[in-house]
Amino acid sequence: MEFLIRAAVVALGLWVAAQTIKGIEVHSLGSLVAAAVLLAVVNAIVRPVLVFLTLPLTVVTLGLFLLVINAAMIGLVSVLLKGFEVRGFWPALGCWLVVSIVSWVASWFVGR
Repeated sequence: MEFLIRAAVVALGLWVAAQTIKGIEVHSLGSLVAAAVLLAVVNAIVRPVLVFLTLPLTVVTLGLFLLVINAAMIGLVSVLLKGFEVRGFWPALGCWLVVSIVSWVASWFVGR
């Protein structure tokens, strides 16, 4: 049940990002839900590996390289899923920021 709530919150964040950021497009509700679930899977499996492999670079940049990794996860979902398009690094970074803010606000209402 908790996974479904988190996926719904991420889907809401992706929808808000698609509405507010130029360069992000979601073609259907099914694509939105699939992107949210795929983003959760990518963040659970791929992101920790990338964070570990780029740890020296992250330390040298004082953690700023994590922004690149987060944007790359959004970009990876875009590459893997046909109905979710992100055109470039800056829209991906903006999408990550919007999804994070929406998730943060939603955690006030539904809890962690």
